Amino acid sequence: MEVRKALTCVLFSVFLWSGDAQDSVPDSVLNCCEGDVLFLLDSSGSVASYEFSRMVNFLSELLLPFSLGSDQVRVGLLQVGTEPHLEFGFDTYSSQQGLQAALGRTKQLKGDTNTVDALLMARNQVLKQGVPGGARPDLPRVLVWLTDGVDPGEVQEPMARLREEGVAVLVVSTGHGNYQVLREVASPPRENHLFFVDIDDINIISEDLRDAIIEIIRAERLQVKSVTTTSAQLEWRPVLAGTGYYDIQFGPIRTGQNGGGGGPGTSPGTGLGPFQRITRPGDASTAQLTGLRPDTTYKVTLTPKANLEFLNSLHATFTTQTAIPQPEVQTLSTVTVSESSSSSVRVSWAPLLPHLIQAYQVEYSALPSGPLRVISLSNRQDSTVLTDLQPDTQYLVTVSARQSSGKERAMSVKACTQEVLPALSDLQLTTVGNESVQLRWKGSYDGLRGYWVTWERDPSQRSTLYLPPNRLSTTLNHVPSRARVCVSPVYRTARGEGLCCTA
Repeated sequence: MEVRKALTCVLFSVFLWSGDAQDSVPDSVLNCCEGDVLFLLDSSGSVASYEFSRMVNFLSELLLPFSLGSDQVRVGLLQVGTEPHLEFGFDTYSSQQGLQAALGRTKQLKGDTNTVDALLMARNQVLKQGVPGGARPDLPRVLVWLTDGVDPGEVQEPMARLREEGVAVLVVSTGHGNYQVLREVASPPRENHLFFVDIDDINIISEDLRDAIIEIIRAERLQVKSVTTTSAQLEWRPVLAGTGYYDIQFGPIRTGQNGGGGGPGTSPGTGLGPFQRITRPGDASTAQLTGLRPDTTYKVTLTPKANLEFLNSLHATFTTQTAIPQPEVQTLSTVTVSESSSSSVRVSWAPLLPHLIQAYQVEYSALPSGPLRVISLSNRQDSTVLTDLQPDTQYLVTVSARQSSGKERAMSVKACTQEVLPALSDLQLTTVGNESVQLRWKGSYDGLRGYWVTWERDPSQRSTLYLPPNRLSTTLNHVPSRARVCVSPVYRTARGEGLCCTA
């Protein structure tokens, strides 16, 4: 099994969690997006019935968190067989109940792997904008191709046309197909849009694939979340690609105003009271509004500022909560994990309230039953690095904020350290006949899943071979003179550094 990118495992666990299946999905997924996503599912005879069932179950889990509807996410399913079959189009289902039932009824086509005709149908009918049953104008379109990688045909040209027309192409391969072809058809950045995974482990990429889709179809609208009596959090889809900055203005909407001009710091004739202004860097996607008045309606305007491009402003209106006699202070509302390596992770929390917090405490242990470690930190510290951790291990991390009054609030996250990927050592190549070579190498590392062998039959054709972890040699036939042969170890999350020889 190979996954071409590191999988980040950051799962949040909050106390008093309740609700049904979709209610338990984070706000970052529910109502997050607006776009059309078409799944191109390999349903041919090269896919075993068990593998097809696993793919369908994977789609069910992948799509469950999304909000469906005409103003949110729409989903289509196109099966690949001897003749392409549109299982359902974008207009068919607007609820998770209907979508999940349809996936449960999906039957395998068998037959040939005619991916090219399926792509033509996708381009001319399903993903075409402005036609009945097609994609919606001015909204992002995504094609997710699930394949076993076996003989997909000449897919490069139709895939290139889809990308030129603005369709983002993501690829999931559960077999050992031509890596160069699959990499060529995926949209950049390919490290986020191309997945190689064993069918039995396909569910481990659900979160990363879902995040890749969300990044493409996240709605370009200003959202206001976590509204309290005195604060609110803004969220938006980044449009500046790290350059420029965001100008944010917000102020209360006056009620019963009869017009007239405003004083300094006001918006004359618009019904707005005194406004405030903050800025955020071009790579930001959130902002915290503080110092608000309880039970007050605010208008906020976010304007992307770029040197060479004019971008539209986004607007939103919200009302702060009504003050209660003794409101509970959110002394700890966010805990995040970043900078993960094989032996360390950084844990951060917010907000930082030194006037209310006496001290912070971080507890962490390896799951399921590792020894507990405890770190005490000052009330002015909002992050720390946990070191001396075990590689490729999941940890439960709990951050506690202790107030001067004796009250305490705690939040937990699960964090994964990265896998250690030892490089291959001592690759030997021996000629054993006309156009045949024997490869030998040293291996047997912890966590090893197999070996990936590649060689070039001619400058335009690259061949690949996947071997189990107990194989330390192989013989390749029809290898031309001076062909470059490479062997790489494959681990659970990525491919390790390999060695190459010239025949």
